[in-house]
Amino acid sequence: MKKTILLILLFVGQLIIAQMPAYYNNVNLSLTGLALKTELSSKVKTTHTTLIPYGWDAQKQADLNPQSNTEVLLIYGWESGVDNDVKNDRTRGVNDNGGANGQWNREHVFAKSLANPALTTSSPGAGTDLHNLRPADVQWNADRGNLHFATGTGHSGASNGGWYPGDEWKGDVARIIMYMYIRYNGDGTSETQTQCWPINVGIGTTNNIDNKMVDLFLQWNAEDPVSDVEKQRNPVSETMQGNRNPFIDNPAFATRIWGGVQAQDTWGTLAVATYKNLGFEVYPNPSNNHSVNVILGNENQADISLYNIGGQLIYHQKMTSKKQNIPNLPSGFYMLKITTDTQTRVKKVIIN
Repeated sequence: MKKTILLILLFVGQLIIAQMPAYYNNVNLSLTGLALKTELSSKVKTTHTTLIPYGWDAQKQADLNPQSNTEVLLIYGWESGVDNDVKNDRTRGVNDNGGANGQWNREHVFAKSLANPALTTSSPGAGTDLHNLRPADVQWNADRGNLHFATGTGHSGASNGGWYPGDEWKGDVARIIMYMYIRYNGDGTSETQTQCWPINVGIGTTNNIDNKMVDLFLQWNAEDPVSDVEKQRNPVSETMQGNRNPFIDNPAFATRIWGGVQAQDTWGTLAVATYKNLGFEVYPNPSNNHSVNVILGNENQADISLYNIGGQLIYHQKMTSKKQNIPNLPSGFYMLKITTDTQTRVKKVIIN
């Protein structure tokens, strides 16, 4: 119920507004789609001025439990030490690091072997990027191994042929994967040719704007808001290596680039509908007959995608005429995405 209420609040725009960091002062925030992706990619690459070694000090600063500076938070964990199974612990002593059972080590959220070429930690570079490293229980980290991320519910574990990070951590994972994609996309402008493409680490539908993105990560980004430890990590990462994760600072960057369910717009300036003036109409809305019509205005053709409140794509059609009917819709809230060659708009749809 809490998740449903949160998503509805996101849909209707009742968002908490925060101040934009000065880091983005020279970023063109009017861009959308893949142009914005390129802009952010350039930003995180040019500001990544220090390649930090593969040590422990970074995690001991970046991943401290916001409620206790004697502990680190363990990604994928959920239990507070009441049972006898240490693998599922959510916290661990800050100095209990190493490689033995009961200790914590460093999880590469974008698994080392799934990058092309594989991430290495022998020298500072893509394999030591602080944004991709999170403390994890040694055994639980080994259980994840290099499993691809997949759908699931509840706590973390093997799920649907891959690994579900857990309800608490799925947004963290999504925003890390998005950062790794724009930072290491193999375009030859970074210090390596490394490719960290989401399709190589996630299981799900390929995004129709960018065939290297997986829609599952967009869904997780929208469903699981930025946590306190994520907010804590970004300034630490900026101090240590020079760059930030834009999708932590504002999850709406993802919606503005790849579409999907509108994620939280931290600054109140990036919601897709804020900038778009795509001429189209949806009626009736709200609808009492379980169908809606989409009428194009200024455009001659467009892709239309309809997502349910859980972020699942339930309808997709390429419009080649001015009118398209979407029938047989169950009662509920939906997000309708209209995509043309140059722009995207997302609109809330209600079926009574």
